[in-house]
Amino acid sequence: MSAKAEGRREEPGAGGNIPVNKCECSEEEWDNFETGTEGIALILLFYLVFYGFLAGMFTLTMWVMLQTLDDNIPTYRDRVASPGLVIRPRSLDIVFNRTDPNKYGQYVQHLENFLQKYNDIVQEKNELCMVGEYYEQDDQEEKKVCQFKRSLLRQCSGLSDTTFGYAEGEPCVLVKMNRIIGLKPRGDPYINCTAKRESHLQMQYFPSEGRFDKMYFPYYGKNLHSTYVQPLVAVKLLLTKEDYNNELTIECKIEGSDLRNSDDRDKFLGRVTFRVKVVE
Repeated sequence: MSAKAEGRREEPGAGGNIPVNKCECSEEEWDNFETGTEGIALILLFYLVFYGFLAGMFTLTMWVMLQTLDDNIPTYRDRVASPGLVIRPRSLDIVFNRTDPNKYGQYVQHLENFLQKYNDIVQEKNELCMVGEYYEQDDQEEKKVCQFKRSLLRQCSGLSDTTFGYAEGEPCVLVKMNRIIGLKPRGDPYINCTAKRESHLQMQYFPSEGRFDKMYFPYYGKNLHSTYVQPLVAVKLLLTKEDYNNELTIECKIEGSDLRNSDDRDKFLGRVTFRVKVVE
Protein backbone atom coordinates (compact mmCIF):
# COMPACT_ATOMS: atom_id res chain seq x y z
CA MET A 1 0.00 0.00 0.00
CA SER A 2 1.37 3.44 -0.88
CA ALA A 3 2.15 6.16 1.70
CA LYS A 4 -0.81 8.18 0.40
CA ALA A 5 -3.10 5.24 0.94
CA GLU A 6 -1.74 4.65 4.42
CA GLY A 7 -2.38 8.23 5.46
CA ARG A 8 -5.94 8.21 4.12
CA ARG A 9 -8.77 7.67 6.57
CA GLU A 10 -10.82 4.61 5.73
CA GLU A 11 -14.54 5.02 5.20
CA PRO A 12 -16.95 2.84 7.14
CA GLY A 13 -17.61 -0.52 5.61
CA ALA A 14 -20.87 -2.12 5.00
CA GLY A 15 -21.06 -3.29 8.58
CA GLY A 16 -20.58 0.28 9.91
CA ASN A 17 -17.37 -0.55 11.77
CA ILE A 18 -14.50 1.99 11.86
CA PRO A 19 -11.02 0.58 12.27
CA VAL A 20 -9.24 1.97 15.37
CA ASN A 21 -5.47 2.08 15.59
CA LYS A 22 -4.21 0.75 18.91
CA CYS A 23 -1.38 2.62 20.68
CA GLU A 24 1.35 0.24 21.43
CA CYS A 25 3.88 1.69 23.94
CA SER A 26 7.27 0.21 24.39
CA GLU A 27 8.59 -0.69 27.82
CA GLU A 28 10.98 2.27 27.70
CA GLU A 29 8.14 4.70 26.91
CA TRP A 30 6.02 3.33 29.77
CA ASP A 31 8.96 3.77 32.18
CA ASN A 32 9.29 7.38 31.03
CA PHE A 33 5.57 7.93 31.73
CA GLU A 34 5.92 6.55 35.26
CA THR A 35 9.03 8.68 35.82
CA GLY A 36 7.09 11.80 34.76
CA THR A 37 4.35 11.05 37.28
CA GLU A 38 6.90 10.65 40.06
CA GLY A 39 8.54 13.94 38.99
CA ILE A 40 5.27 15.83 39.36
CA ALA A 41 4.78 14.34 42.81
CA LEU A 42 8.31 15.38 43.82
CA ILE A 43 7.74 18.93 42.56
CA LEU A 44 4.51 19.21 44.56
CA LEU A 45 6.30 17.87 47.64
CA PHE A 46 9.11 20.39 47.17
CA TYR A 47 6.74 23.35 47.01
CA LEU A 48 4.79 22.04 50.00
CA VAL A 49 7.97 21.87 52.09
CA PHE A 50 9.25 25.20 50.70
CA TYR A 51 6.11 27.21 51.46
CA GLY A 52 5.73 25.44 54.79
CA PHE A 53 9.25 26.60 55.66
CA LEU A 54 8.43 30.18 54.63
CA ALA A 55 5.27 30.16 56.74
CA GLY A 56 7.24 28.84 59.69
CA MET A 57 9.90 31.54 59.29
CA PHE A 58 7.23 34.26 59.07
CA THR A 59 5.49 32.97 62.19
CA LEU A 60 8.77 32.78 64.11
CA THR A 61 9.75 36.30 63.03
CA MET A 62 6.40 37.74 64.11
CA TRP A 63 6.61 35.95 67.46
CA VAL A 64 10.12 37.29 68.12
CA MET A 65 9.03 40.83 67.18
CA LEU A 66 5.98 40.68 69.45
CA GLN A 67 8.20 39.72 72.37
CA THR A 68 9.96 43.08 72.03
CA LEU A 69 6.74 45.13 72.21
CA ASP A 70 5.23 46.57 75.36
CA ASP A 71 1.47 46.17 75.78
CA ASN A 72 1.23 49.56 77.50
CA ILE A 73 3.80 51.84 75.86
CA PRO A 74 4.32 52.32 72.11
CA THR A 75 7.84 51.47 70.95
CA TYR A 76 8.16 54.47 68.60
CA ARG A 77 6.87 57.81 69.90
CA ASP A 78 9.30 60.37 68.50
CA ARG A 79 7.01 61.45 65.64
CA VAL A 80 4.61 63.27 68.01
CA ALA A 81 6.74 65.28 70.41
CA SER A 82 4.16 67.99 71.15
CA PRO A 83 0.42 67.64 71.71
CA GLY A 84 -2.35 69.20 69.70
CA LEU A 85 -5.08 71.35 71.21
CA VAL A 86 -8.81 70.68 70.98
CA ILE A 87 -11.84 72.53 72.29
CA ARG A 88 -15.21 71.72 73.76
CA PRO A 89 -17.94 72.11 72.66
CA ARG A 90 -16.74 70.03 69.73
CA SER A 91 -17.21 72.61 67.01
CA LEU A 92 -14.88 75.06 65.32
CA ASP A 93 -17.84 77.27 64.40
CA ILE A 94 -19.88 78.34 67.42
CA VAL A 95 -22.90 80.31 66.24
CA PHE A 96 -25.99 80.96 68.36
CA ASN A 97 -28.67 83.45 69.36
CA ARG A 98 -28.20 84.30 73.02
CA THR A 99 -31.92 84.98 73.49
CA ASP A 100 -33.00 81.58 72.16
CA PRO A 101 -32.14 78.56 74.37
CA ASN A 102 -32.88 76.23 71.45
CA LYS A 103 -29.98 77.77 69.53
CA TYR A 104 -27.33 77.39 72.22
CA GLY A 105 -28.78 74.37 74.02
CA GLN A 106 -26.66 71.89 72.06
CA TYR A 107 -23.44 73.59 73.20
CA VAL A 108 -24.56 73.68 76.81
CA GLN A 109 -25.54 70.01 76.75
CA HIS A 110 -22.25 69.04 75.15
CA LEU A 111 -20.27 70.82 77.85
CA GLU A 112 -22.39 69.31 80.62
CA ASN A 113 -21.95 65.79 79.27
CA PHE A 114 -18.23 66.27 78.85
CA LEU A 115 -17.74 67.53 82.41
CA GLN A 116 -19.53 64.61 84.06
CA LYS A 117 -16.26 62.77 84.69
CA TYR A 118 -14.92 65.97 86.29
CA ASN A 119 -17.71 66.15 88.86
CA ASP A 120 -16.31 66.81 92.32
CA ILE A 121 -17.85 63.66 93.78
CA VAL A 122 -16.09 61.60 91.10
CA GLN A 123 -12.75 63.37 91.42
CA GLU A 124 -12.66 63.00 95.19
CA LYS A 125 -11.75 59.34 94.62
CA ASN A 126 -8.50 60.47 92.98
CA GLU A 127 -5.29 61.69 94.57
CA LEU A 128 -4.46 65.11 95.99
CA CYS A 129 -1.13 65.71 94.30
CA MET A 130 1.74 68.10 94.93
CA VAL A 131 1.19 71.30 92.97
CA GLY A 132 3.98 72.17 90.56
CA GLU A 133 5.56 68.69 90.64
CA TYR A 134 5.41 65.86 88.11
CA TYR A 135 3.48 62.87 89.45
CA GLU A 136 5.87 60.12 88.37
CA GLN A 137 4.81 56.54 89.07
CA ASP A 138 7.26 54.46 87.05
CA ASP A 139 7.75 51.97 89.88
CA GLN A 140 4.03 51.49 90.56
CA GLU A 141 2.04 48.85 88.71
CA GLU A 142 -1.30 50.59 89.26
CA LYS A 143 -1.13 54.24 88.25
CA LYS A 144 -3.07 56.80 90.26
CA VAL A 145 -4.76 59.95 88.98
CA CYS A 146 -4.57 63.50 90.28
CA GLN A 147 -7.81 65.30 91.03
CA PHE A 148 -9.18 67.84 88.59
CA LYS A 149 -12.54 69.03 89.87
CA ARG A 150 -14.88 70.94 87.59
CA SER A 151 -15.32 73.51 90.35
CA LEU A 152 -11.80 74.72 89.44
CA LEU A 153 -13.35 76.15 86.29
CA ARG A 154 -15.45 78.49 88.44
CA GLN A 155 -17.70 80.63 86.18
CA CYS A 156 -17.24 78.09 83.38
CA SER A 157 -17.90 75.03 85.54
CA GLY A 158 -21.62 74.95 84.82
CA LEU A 159 -22.32 74.82 88.56
CA SER A 160 -23.24 78.43 89.32
CA ASP A 161 -24.27 79.22 85.74
CA THR A 162 -25.84 76.18 84.12
CA THR A 163 -25.71 77.80 80.65
CA PHE A 164 -21.91 78.28 80.77
CA GLY A 165 -22.38 81.96 79.91
CA TYR A 166 -24.22 81.31 76.64
CA ALA A 167 -27.45 82.91 77.86
CA GLU A 168 -25.55 86.13 78.65
CA GLY A 169 -23.66 86.13 75.36
CA GLU A 170 -20.36 85.41 77.14
CA PRO A 171 -19.74 81.79 76.15
CA CYS A 172 -17.21 79.48 77.76
CA VAL A 173 -14.91 77.29 75.69
CA LEU A 174 -12.86 74.47 77.22
CA VAL A 175 -9.35 73.85 75.90
CA LYS A 176 -7.39 70.65 76.48
CA MET A 177 -4.23 69.00 75.21
CA ASN A 178 -4.21 65.67 73.45
CA ARG A 179 -2.71 62.84 75.47
CA ILE A 180 0.89 61.80 74.81
CA ILE A 181 2.38 58.95 76.83
CA GLY A 182 5.35 60.05 78.92
CA LEU A 183 5.01 63.75 78.11
CA LYS A 184 6.60 66.02 80.73
CA PRO A 185 6.44 69.61 79.48
CA ARG A 186 9.19 71.87 80.70
CA GLY A 187 8.55 75.34 82.01
CA ASP A 188 5.08 76.44 83.04
CA PRO A 189 2.64 75.76 80.17
CA TYR A 190 -0.43 77.94 79.87
CA ILE A 191 -3.11 78.79 77.29
CA ASN A 192 -3.14 82.18 75.61
CA CYS A 193 -6.01 83.14 73.30
CA THR A 194 -6.23 86.13 70.98
CA ALA A 195 -8.73 87.48 68.47
CA LYS A 196 -7.24 87.47 64.97
CA ARG A 197 -8.73 90.76 63.82
CA GLU A 198 -8.57 94.08 65.60
CA SER A 199 -10.80 93.65 68.60
CA HIS A 200 -10.88 94.70 72.21
CA LEU A 201 -12.29 91.32 73.19
CA GLN A 202 -11.49 90.48 76.79
CA MET A 203 -11.15 86.93 78.10
CA GLN A 204 -11.03 85.21 81.46
CA TYR A 205 -9.13 82.00 82.13
CA PHE A 206 -9.91 79.28 84.64
CA PRO A 207 -7.91 77.97 86.48
CA SER A 208 -6.04 81.17 87.10
CA GLU A 209 -3.91 82.37 84.19
CA GLY A 210 -4.93 79.35 82.12
CA ARG A 211 -2.14 77.12 83.44
CA PHE A 212 -1.70 73.36 83.08
CA ASP A 213 -0.14 72.17 86.31
CA LYS A 214 2.77 69.70 86.11
CA MET A 215 1.09 67.29 88.51
CA TYR A 216 -1.09 65.99 85.67
CA PHE A 217 1.99 64.71 83.84
CA PRO A 218 3.22 62.23 82.76
CA TYR A 219 0.42 60.14 81.29
CA TYR A 220 1.04 56.36 81.24
CA GLY A 221 -1.42 55.17 78.60
CA LYS A 222 -5.02 53.97 78.69
CA ASN A 223 -4.15 50.48 79.97
CA LEU A 224 -2.22 51.68 83.03
CA HIS A 225 -3.99 55.04 83.44
CA SER A 226 -7.55 54.01 82.69
CA THR A 227 -9.20 56.68 84.88
CA TYR A 228 -6.91 59.52 83.82
CA VAL A 229 -8.56 62.83 82.94
CA GLN A 230 -6.80 65.63 81.11
CA PRO A 231 -6.42 69.00 82.79
CA LEU A 232 -8.62 71.71 81.30
CA VAL A 233 -8.46 75.43 80.76
CA ALA A 234 -11.74 77.30 80.45
CA VAL A 235 -11.79 80.48 78.38
CA LYS A 236 -14.70 82.83 78.97
CA LEU A 237 -15.24 85.24 76.07
CA LEU A 238 -16.43 88.58 77.44
CA LEU A 239 -18.24 89.78 74.33
CA THR A 240 -19.79 93.24 74.23
CA LYS A 241 -22.63 94.57 72.10
CA GLU A 242 -20.07 95.74 69.54
CA ASP A 243 -19.00 92.10 69.11
CA TYR A 244 -22.51 90.76 68.55
CA ASN A 245 -23.55 89.83 65.00
CA ASN A 246 -19.87 89.73 63.99
CA GLU A 247 -17.83 86.61 63.37
CA LEU A 248 -14.79 86.55 65.62
CA THR A 249 -11.84 84.29 64.80
CA ILE A 250 -9.99 83.24 67.92
CA GLU A 251 -6.69 81.38 68.15
CA CYS A 252 -5.53 79.67 71.33
CA LYS A 253 -1.91 78.58 71.76
CA ILE A 254 0.06 76.81 74.41
CA GLU A 255 2.82 79.06 75.71
CA GLY A 256 5.48 79.10 78.40
CA SER A 257 7.03 75.69 77.73
CA ASP A 258 9.10 73.66 75.28
CA LEU A 259 5.93 72.48 73.53
CA ARG A 260 5.64 73.57 69.91
CA ASN A 261 2.75 75.77 68.82
CA SER A 262 3.64 76.49 65.20
CA ASP A 263 3.78 74.04 62.31
CA ASP A 264 2.67 74.76 58.75
CA ARG A 265 1.84 71.08 58.20
CA ASP A 266 -0.29 70.69 61.34
CA LYS A 267 -2.62 73.55 62.25
CA PHE A 268 -3.61 71.86 65.52
CA LEU A 269 -0.09 71.32 66.89
CA GLY A 270 0.00 73.32 70.10
CA ARG A 271 -2.80 75.57 68.88
CA VAL A 272 -6.43 75.64 67.80
CA THR A 273 -8.44 78.20 65.84
CA PHE A 274 -12.21 78.55 66.04
CA ARG A 275 -14.92 81.06 65.15
CA VAL A 276 -17.62 82.53 67.36
CA LYS A 277 -20.67 84.53 66.32
CA VAL A 278 -23.29 85.61 68.82
CA VAL A 279 -26.56 86.93 67.46
CA GLU A 280 -29.03 88.93 69.52
